[in-house]
Amino acid sequence: MATLHVRNVPEEIYEKLKKRATAENRSISAQTIALLRSALQRPPRSPGEILDQIRERSLHYRPQKGRTPDSTRLIREDRNR
Repeated sequence: MATLHVRNVPEEIYEKLKKRATAENRSISAQTIALLRSALQRPPRSPGEILDQIRERSLHYRPQKGRTPDSTRLIREDRNR
């Protein structure tokens, strides 16, 4: 079995990895392998596929239907603080 050393891992990523490993009762190494395995099992997506998914989501996102707060109101509230 190969050995992989990773240097210069940002602290926030390491902490998240450590928390998830603890939550799933794994060592940090075992959790890293599980995450890599999961990520590598997904088929790669082309830029075109990613754009198609973004376009599909945008068809269902309609801020004017009241599903999101009015940005003008939020800005005014923030200024009044």
